[in-house]
Amino acid sequence: MEYDEKLARFRQGHLNPFDQAPRQSRQEQKTAGAGEGFPQKDVNLGLSPEEPGFPCSERAMDLGLAEDHFSRPVGLFLASDVEQLRQAIEEWKQRILELPENSEKQKDAVVRLIHLRLRLQELKDPSEDEPNIRVILEHRFYKEKSKGVKQTCDKCSTIIWGLLQTWYTCTGCSYRCHSKCLDLITKPCVRSKVSHQAEYELSICPETGLDSQDYRCAECRAPISLRGIPGEARQCDYTGLYYCSSCHWNDQAVIPARVIHNWDFEPRKVSRCSMRYLVLMVSRPVLKLRETNPLLFNYVEELVEIRKLRQDILLMKPYFITCKEAMEARLLLQLQDRQHFVENDEMYSLQDLMDINAGRLSCSLTEIHTLFAKHIKLDCERCQAKGFVCELCKEGDVLFPFDSHTSMCTDCSAVFHRDCFYDNSTTCPKCARLSLRKESLLREHNMELQA
Repeated sequence: MEYDEKLARFRQGHLNPFDQAPRQSRQEQKTAGAGEGFPQKDVNLGLSPEEPGFPCSERAMDLGLAEDHFSRPVGLFLASDVEQLRQAIEEWKQRILELPENSEKQKDAVVRLIHLRLRLQELKDPSEDEPNIRVILEHRFYKEKSKGVKQTCDKCSTIIWGLLQTWYTCTGCSYRCHSKCLDLITKPCVRSKVSHQAEYELSICPETGLDSQDYRCAECRAPISLRGIPGEARQCDYTGLYYCSSCHWNDQAVIPARVIHNWDFEPRKVSRCSMRYLVLMVSRPVLKLRETNPLLFNYVEELVEIRKLRQDILLMKPYFITCKEAMEARLLLQLQDRQHFVENDEMYSLQDLMDINAGRLSCSLTEIHTLFAKHIKLDCERCQAKGFVCELCKEGDVLFPFDSHTSMCTDCSAVFHRDCFYDNSTTCPKCARLSLRKESLLREHNMELQA
């Protein structure tokens, strides 16, 4: 009997956290025993057990046993309707203002408000059912997984909160937008235009006026005017068209037409669509300076220097193609970022011209030219054996067509000293030999026919 009494007292002193019903009955007994003068308060589902309004055993709170570790917190995600969540958010906002500043209760209330907003965003913009890839108007959108990066939606011009919202990025033109804005996109992917029609507008700001656009944005067709009513009209310096503030963010870019005609690299304001197009086109070699503005070489000395270096590299290319050591060393990969430099000396990209103006291209191309010449003239015996001896003076060292003091016959590619073969006024000995050989072969052929 004494053992049973001790066991009963032990059980009363150590509450079972999984036994909810006995705890409630004991609380009711304590409340009834304390007196009927104190009315029982209603339970407020919006408050935590620490806040007033929850009857709770003092001993249970000290032991930390009043927490329910296995069920969803009361008042947190019970609301499933959007309107109910919005109402709960407004109530918690008011409650936060009423609580003491920097108190623990106010901090807990802020945490609960954040959870309610997250739940509301999940209902408005569900991320679980969103596909990883969406193809819309030739855009190839991939769902972004980065939550901490703050971006701006290219469609609605509002901030993309990565922690709360699902957003996509086009792998072709880097177009970013909310998942809810995908179906509202009306502009095709700019990369398709770059692939099918890779060329620049070479007229400087070809403006036609707002009346030709019917006083509407050139992209989204929203009403605009220069007075800003109903919408501000912003001009794109590349296309000359006018756009609204949602399609023109005052981004600045170098305009190709101003570079070619004026050698002007001052950035100008362009629309979002033009900005993406110029970014994709910046490294494409589509500019023919000799055809568009040949006088530019008379005024920009750096262009003349770059053209000479490119011509020399083209003369070095045959040596590398037929040299085993050069192929193993992959010397031509030094120009892998400017592949057109080993194909021709006429085409330029906008990035080439910007680097020429900044002085970067001249330095890097001179280093590559020196490396190539060193391999041919000093390091490789096979390439040295392909050099030339001046047949006019028959003196001096071995000559190469990319040497600065040499001249090359345009017909047979023989190399001579520039002083010996000045302006091609002297007859080329190699061409004379080839001509005599052809005449001899033709004479022998005629004699065979007559016999």
